[in-house]
Amino acid sequence: MPTDHTRTLIPVDAVTHETYDWAPRAPQMFSRAEVERQTGPYEATVTAPIANWSPVISGDELANIEDATRQLVEFDKHAQSKLGSDSPALGPMTAILLRTESASSSQIEQLTTSAKQLALAEIDEGDKANALTVIGNVRAMEAALRLADDISAESILAMHEALMLHQSGFDPIAAGRFREEQVWIGPGEAGPRVADFVAPHHDRIPGAIEDLVSFIDREDLPVLVQVAVAHAQFETIHPFPDGNGRTGRALAQSILRNKELVGSTAVPISAGLLVHTERYFDALGAYRAGDAGPIVREFVAASLIASATGTELVDDLVVQLEESRAKMSGIRADATAWKILPTLVGQPAVTTKYLKQVLGLGEMAALRALETLTERGVLTETTGWSRNRVWQHAGIFEVLDGYAAKIRRMSSR
Repeated sequence: MPTDHTRTLIPVDAVTHETYDWAPRAPQMFSRAEVERQTGPYEATVTAPIANWSPVISGDELANIEDATRQLVEFDKHAQSKLGSDSPALGPMTAILLRTESASSSQIEQLTTSAKQLALAEIDEGDKANALTVIGNVRAMEAALRLADDISAESILAMHEALMLHQSGFDPIAAGRFREEQVWIGPGEAGPRVADFVAPHHDRIPGAIEDLVSFIDREDLPVLVQVAVAHAQFETIHPFPDGNGRTGRALAQSILRNKELVGSTAVPISAGLLVHTERYFDALGAYRAGDAGPIVREFVAASLIASATGTELVDDLVVQLEESRAKMSGIRADATAWKILPTLVGQPAVTTKYLKQVLGLGEMAALRALETLTERGVLTETTGWSRNRVWQHAGIFEVLDGYAAKIRRMSSR
């Protein structure tokens, strides 16, 4: 699908600005020149209300939106058809797609980690700071899907809390609370006067979020338009001191689930946005200037990428599941090893402690099953220790690493 941003506008009211005075809070920490530069009036953004916005969209644009919507629905159906709606592997498949989406969303914010580091962090075996931070994004995405039936200010706060409680150095008291200070993006250490973007004054946040929730509640808009515009509006409100981008992309997942566009899986839309990160940020700027077209087209393009690459990812993971089943031929049907196998799709690194917690297995039952899976070549014990042992499914990690490499190749074109 072409993504030329010079195409027809989708008009939306542009942001306006209001003037406040600024004085650096700790002038002794900055040079005299910086203090002087950052003392005086500044312009804070004022978001235009969108609750009653009526989009004007060309026929060609609507056709592209409908095509991307259809492909997202097909992707969701494909996952169900490959696994079966009652398959014990469908939940883990959703988990791994959600983790993939979380990793891509975090990468947009320059937080990178590998599938293996992320899986180890899930079982408290990793010590990579970025992986631990991305786990917070996974928790935010989980909250987004769990709370999708009722999107509200409270559910948005819950997403942010789940995200930031895992971020090192962030004040836990501020997690899940709207900011009570002015924030900005771009230059200016001591103040916002020369910043690229100055977020709305914090007194405006509750009203702006209430307007946003009213917009999300509407049922008379194309869902992808609703997702894209709600995301852009959220990013413009910038209601938190940190974590706005990741919370905003979790909100996009919540809206997709709320509108029942997808139901069985998570959609790796952030992977699509990651392919053209600079264009995504430019589209947010265009939205603030009065054109929703670019951000809608970015979400349409991202949805097409998500559907295509997500389908391949599901297929490749199913192949790994089937190959593992073939290796387990002859093991009796009620063996504990069969209970563990679907779990590996969503968590390809496990310990006995993890299996006890997730599957309710006893220590010896878990250990015997893991030894059986190792003997059959499904798993590999990677530590070589007698205690605190970790078993991994190499094939699933290869698939996940291949997916990440594919997205990187697409983004470098």
